Amino acid sequence: MARTPGPHRELRGATVRESLREALLEEPCTARDLSRAVGIPEREVPEHLEHLMRSLPHRGEALEVEPCRCLDCGFVPRRHPLKRPGHCPECRGRRLSLPRFRIEARSGRRPGRPKGSRRRDRQERDV
Repeated sequence: MARTPGPHRELRGATVRESLREALLEEPCTARDLSRAVGIPEREVPEHLEHLMRSLPHRGEALEVEPCRCLDCGFVPRRHPLKRPGHCPECRGRRLSLPRFRIEARSGRRPGRPKGSRRRDRQERDV
């Protein structure tokens, strides 16, 4: 069965991660919401969100994660915040809320290049 691009990709002609960023700027979303909006499988969303977490600080933004929570005992698993486990590690219940994601603007100056990165760039050019 062929996948059809979601409305964000059709309208903007953007990459998957750009489309995810735009969807997250509009409102907080779950992985399921994002997969429907962008037109990718739900299981691929966490991988793209991990990359977004690393690239957003360069724009002065950050990905905020509201982790999943067990609806039976209230436990919040912290091992993989972008994914929902199959069951609660505390009570073994299977009723878990979905993690929610949003993008927040960060105030202050943008971070510079990591220390030593210019030296590495120079060394690679000289080779």
